[in-house]
Amino acid sequence: MTPEPDSSYLIDASGYRGKAEKIFAPRSDAEISQILREATKLQTPVTIAGAGTGVTGGRVPHEGWVVSLEHFRRLEVHDGYAICGAGVLLRELQTAATPRQFYAPDPTETAASAGGSIATNASGSRSFLYGATRRHVRGLRVVLMDGSTLDLRRGEKPPFEVPIVPGPNTTKNTAGYYLREGIDYLDLFIGSEGTLGVVTEAELALLPMPQSLFTGVLFFESDEAALDGLDAWRPVRGLRMLEYVDAASLDLLRGRFAEIPGDARACVLIESENDDWLSEGDAMEASWFAASDADRERFRRFRHALPEAVNDLVRRRNLTKMGSDYAVPMERNREMLRIYREALDREFAGQYVIFGHIGDAHLHVNVLPANEREWQRASELMTEFARQVVGMGGTVSAEHGLGKRKRHLLEIQYSAAEIGKMREVKRRLDPGWLLGRGTLLGIAPG
Repeated sequence: MTPEPDSSYLIDASGYRGKAEKIFAPRSDAEISQILREATKLQTPVTIAGAGTGVTGGRVPHEGWVVSLEHFRRLEVHDGYAICGAGVLLRELQTAATPRQFYAPDPTETAASAGGSIATNASGSRSFLYGATRRHVRGLRVVLMDGSTLDLRRGEKPPFEVPIVPGPNTTKNTAGYYLREGIDYLDLFIGSEGTLGVVTEAELALLPMPQSLFTGVLFFESDEAALDGLDAWRPVRGLRMLEYVDAASLDLLRGRFAEIPGDARACVLIESENDDWLSEGDAMEASWFAASDADRERFRRFRHALPEAVNDLVRRRNLTKMGSDYAVPMERNREMLRIYREALDREFAGQYVIFGHIGDAHLHVNVLPANEREWQRASELMTEFARQVVGMGGTVSAEHGLGKRKRHLLEIQYSAAEIGKMREVKRRLDPGWLLGRGTLLGIAPG
């Protein structure tokens, strides 16, 4: 079908909008193969669309055709694994696996599709213990741009020599292609943002549900006290979540959670499979601890409410949010937070929040510029931050990918020679440079 200008297939959660000539919603690998063969014959670019929860424009086309995977809905839960179509939502997978098992990756947006989370190597709050999506993928079905279909298993190696590109010194990274020594074939497609092949189905590992969980929301009177607690807890066995919320974030949430202590200036969310370890340190007496599943659900809502509140504020004030997805080596965590704070207090006081996966030294900075001039300065500041992050050995994208909106950051993290190696892989699997054109690597070089 021909899309309307306001079609939901032409926009993502960040508000980034594009255009396309046609939209397809196939129901089988054979239909996708036919579409891709025709596109190759016509030299028409193809963009793959998931649930639209991404924030970097990767699923937003600039031209050509859109192929939605919404009808790839197969979901079978087995002992230790699930067969999952690309169009299955993560919350549907978690519900189907409960109560005996769970899927470890836990992105904030549970309405994300399995295919989209594989495309970006998504992670979330539990990555502190369980790592990102890559660790939990046991098999993939992939349709290539020439229409051929691959059924790949963990342990199967690429049929060609893969160039090596070193990664950053961080626990998380999804900037650029994963080109490491000894990788499996399916690793090329995980985190490639839909630019190397179309993932239609996956076999995903499931883990046994923990017998008990210790969960808490700890409030502190200062950032320093919260960071001291984090440093003490990081090595604790069984700890699977360490999340941070700053003072401005707490102020934004008080309208939804009136019980937040009035003098709290920082917050740390913890979750552990071991309940006999916690030393509360300088945490305030008014901190929250889970005594039931209902309490844990309230804490989950608290954690997810912050990005929702930021997005609500953006919509109400008609602003354009400027957000980061950077991570640094663990030992540079405090230093990078100080750099963020000093620069933003100087230039955007009262117009930013910082929160996120501090257990992995991966914090999200969200700046809320009020006009075009401020938006431009915020963009420049984010680029300055990116250079500082990379200078510390960090990454410009820890979990969201770069898409189209942030693909310029790739050149900050990697040299021209390293990006050239990524382009070699792109040409081998998509010689016409048609799949996901404009995402990550931009257009084909002349």
